[in-house]
Amino acid sequence: MPSVINLLEKFGHFNDYWNPRVVGELNGQHVKVAKLQGAFEWHHHEHEDELFFVVQGRLRMQLRDGDQVLNQGDMLIVPRGVEHCPVAETEEVWLMMFEPATTLNTGNLNNERTRSQLEQI
Repeated sequence: MPSVINLLEKFGHFNDYWNPRVVGELNGQHVKVAKLQGAFEWHHHEHEDELFFVVQGRLRMQLRDGDQVLNQGDMLIVPRGVEHCPVAETEEVWLMMFEPATTLNTGNLNNERTRSQLEQI
């Protein structure tokens, strides 16, 4: 039996930033949630597209061709290979992402922010 997932409740389970959690899976994709504050790292994903949906807050997605601003309820699909840098400038951002299960949060980078094993909540 499918069960209802309450995203607002899921965001209440953690307080750290830039550490995605898996809240669902479908067709080889992970549905992830994360809280963001400040700037991430410039990176790209060679083989995966990413969908970013802003649940709360305001996100600026830096792109080499110009920035995109996402407000609550907005989504953006970043195609594979496109370099990007998410920035939560003035407030905490609650973000939901759809990505292939194999997608690393830091893409082509491997650093202290890389999360190879994601917690499921």
